[in-house]
Amino acid sequence: MCLLKPRCLLGPAFSEDMKLLFLACLSPKTGNHTTAERIRSHIESAGHTCELRDAAAFQSSAEVANLISGHPPFEGALAIHLFRAGSLLLGLGVELMDELRVFLLVCGLRRVKDPLYLVDVFSEWHRENPLNVLVVIGPRIDPVFSVEVEAVVKKTAGVFLAGARSQRELHAAMKRCFAVVNSSVSEGMSAAILEAMDLGVPVLARDIPGNAAVVRHESTGLLYSSPQEFLHQSQRLLSDRELSERLVRNGKLYVEEHHSLGQERETYQRLVDTLLLAYGHSV
Repeated sequence: MCLLKPRCLLGPAFSEDMKLLFLACLSPKTGNHTTAERIRSHIESAGHTCELRDAAAFQSSAEVANLISGHPPFEGALAIHLFRAGSLLLGLGVELMDELRVFLLVCGLRRVKDPLYLVDVFSEWHRENPLNVLVVIGPRIDPVFSVEVEAVVKKTAGVFLAGARSQRELHAAMKRCFAVVNSSVSEGMSAAILEAMDLGVPVLARDIPGNAAVVRHESTGLLYSSPQEFLHQSQRLLSDRELSERLVRNGKLYVEEHHSLGQERETYQRLVDTLLLAYGHSV
């Protein structure tokens, strides 16, 4: 029996290391014990961290849930022996992927994107409601800063880190998330925001000039100026279906009217035609 947390949102292409809890009956000199050790060896040889625990040490699934969400949290759990170990996972609600509210922060790991801006407030919110999770997805652009981000995320409940994805995989993840988040200190024109709008996904963006030029608050998205305000706006989005539907509708219309690929193609084609015409006259 295996339960995974929301990094599986990213699909089978996800291959980074994970921290897993492995429950088994570990009575000495038993087949279960030998099998568990062998399975743990397989998992760790693939580059993952696998912590083996005796199912007999737990009285309830609540104890296992507390362990999984500790510091640093586990990203998944598996068990052998359905009755003794598997039963401890049945009440966790970690396998409820359709009920998760995944907030997707799309950014390369560099300081201007400020991916740690929301980590503390989101972690507190996740502890109140484990269904709310934040996934930071993007390439490691600044190696030194990336190490800092990875260290913080590993010890933070409810926040997960994913590496770069192809555009196809990224768009698939965006379509499955609850909202796309931007937390940048500075932006020109965020492609992730426009892509989210075009895909019909609500947007929560930090209130900076570059974002405010694209996101009209409560019309095409929601703006926030502090982590606490982000939490407030997120809670509004969760509780107000009409607001969510309006943001999606207006966001998609905004992209169609102002950032249409068809219009962009025509504009550049006209530009090239004009340059060719001017060049021909100059000759």
